[in-house]
Amino acid sequence: MERHESLYPLSHHHHHALFLALSLRKVGTEKSKLSVDEMKKELQLFWEPNGQQHFRDEEEILLPAYAQNESIDHPEITAMLLEHVKIRSLINQILNQTEELEPMMHELGQLLDIHIRREERVIFPMIEQALPEDVLKGLEPYLHKD
Repeated sequence: MERHESLYPLSHHHHHALFLALSLRKVGTEKSKLSVDEMKKELQLFWEPNGQQHFRDEEEILLPAYAQNESIDHPEITAMLLEHVKIRSLINQILNQTEELEPMMHELGQLLDIHIRREERVIFPMIEQALPEDVLKGLEPYLHKD
């Protein structure tokens, strides 16, 4: 998918997150290259601070810009934001617990995959279509680069 250059940092981060999602779904299986503890460390490295900042960029920069041009009362945006809440919750549980992590990691991996594909295939194209070029270009300096 061709992406507006101002959204490259977010899409680039999504690319890394898809690999993380795959690893999370594999943890505890013969296909996994990482133990549960190693996966937990990888998740922490991904989330602190880059993953957290990624969500803030979407919630505090991207969606407010979109809301100035279109209604945010859209089921896909609602789903995106609810997924952010669930992803944050699962990550916090995984990082702060020591038992029963595999099922949570599998759930997080599945949710990340669904969430990223929603943003790349639905949300970002909506934003690119709604925002004028000058507004999209104006977002570029504010979007986190990892």
